[in-house]
Amino acid sequence: MTSPRLAEFVKAYDVRGLVPQQLSPEVARAIGGAFAEQIAIPEGASAVVIGHDMRPSSPQLVSAFAEGVMARGVDAVLIGLCSTDGLYYASGALDLPGAMFTASHNPAEYNGIKLCRAGARPISADTGLDQVRDRAQEWLDEGQPAAVDTPGVVRERDLLGEYAALLRRLVDLQGIRPLKVVVDAGNGMGGHTVPAVLGTGAGLAALPLEIVPMYFELDGTFPNHPANPLEPDNLRDLQAAVREHGADLGLAFDGDADRCFVVDEHGDPVSASAVTALVATREIGRAVASGTPVDQVRVVHNLISSRAVPEIITEHGAQAVRTRVGHSFIKSDMAHHRAIFGGEHSAHYYFQDFWYADTGMLAALHVLAALGADRRPLSEVMREYSRYVASGEVNFSVDDKAAATARVRDWALHQDGVVEDTLDGLTFTHDGSPMWWLNVRGSNTEPLLRLNVEAADEATMTAVRDAALARIRIHDKETRSI
Repeated sequence: MTSPRLAEFVKAYDVRGLVPQQLSPEVARAIGGAFAEQIAIPEGASAVVIGHDMRPSSPQLVSAFAEGVMARGVDAVLIGLCSTDGLYYASGALDLPGAMFTASHNPAEYNGIKLCRAGARPISADTGLDQVRDRAQEWLDEGQPAAVDTPGVVRERDLLGEYAALLRRLVDLQGIRPLKVVVDAGNGMGGHTVPAVLGTGAGLAALPLEIVPMYFELDGTFPNHPANPLEPDNLRDLQAAVREHGADLGLAFDGDADRCFVVDEHGDPVSASAVTALVATREIGRAVASGTPVDQVRVVHNLISSRAVPEIITEHGAQAVRTRVGHSFIKSDMAHHRAIFGGEHSAHYYFQDFWYADTGMLAALHVLAALGADRRPLSEVMREYSRYVASGEVNFSVDDKAAATARVRDWALHQDGVVEDTLDGLTFTHDGSPMWWLNVRGSNTEPLLRLNVEAADEATMTAVRDAALARIRIHDKETRSI
């Protein structure tokens, strides 16, 4: 049989494929060995830490990956069920390279691997993932080499309690007013981590929180709804439950629980940009209180974030750093600028005190702390962080992304006062009255063209969005839309 072509499912940032057609135990074993050879051994790591989500295929894939690692003489530290940020905690706390088996919000028939260097440092196609892929492909095609004379061994660690304790130390909720919180775990890893962090499941003291759990049963077949809160349909149960229970807010986690989405007391979604701005102000205050001059404080945001994010960062005296979309870019820029915090429009939140890695749970703690210290409802608390009207990300499947992008560019540059930049795809900004900007870019992980628009008011946003859509949705033999 022909070996699977790893280039088809080893993406720009991670591995994500169908099981077992693409990601089989044989493939996982080859990737594990290649990861040990290309990343762990050259960096002097004695072990690789490995965690996994609740998908039925995860344990078998972890076992095979660990075999590949050990065959190269490197130990495998198995931490069992965990969220992706739990794996990042393990990589940071143990100072070991890591592998997290998860396909995040993808359907049950998928699984994947998120890899990192020691200290939760990112790996992308440009920084080592391609080399791991190519070596693994070579072994799949030609046969894996014999194991070294002294193979590695398996060690097991339970780090859930330590992970929860760190988050609790970073954001203290003990003194807040009592809050009722509905949490939709989507049958994903939030059902494992929320009881430990927000409850007493890891042996920590009770917090002034009443948690109303939804879909906490770990089930990688996702029987209730897909674990992708970015899709509005997947928030409906949470929104209804918040209203039904008269809760102060709702939290929704994706499958591997590294992203957290927030709805207010009315069940209305709170944008990730507003959460980014809120957390940024809190982290700026904390940095200044610790003695850092405010003009030396930096916060990173990607270019799809609301314009309100850099405005609010600047208004608080700190420096806003704009970066490309994607965790490897934002983590790299955070480390380069020694930024205290970073946020993305997709509800990924990154913290200097968490090895520059992303953790939705820590962002959720910040939202709870801010609300718990304020007598106002969440809708009023967040109003000051929501200044503009956004389209949300609109995705298209197109045959010719370059041609569609060129048509949008031709329209945009014919508008008076528009400035173009090429940091990530194409961004066109109109700083006159009314303000608007749009970004169009190809996905790094899917055959999609993505459009984002923001404006000072609803009418302007709609007009700009629809003008761009009309250019993308030209029906010819090269282009189709969804």
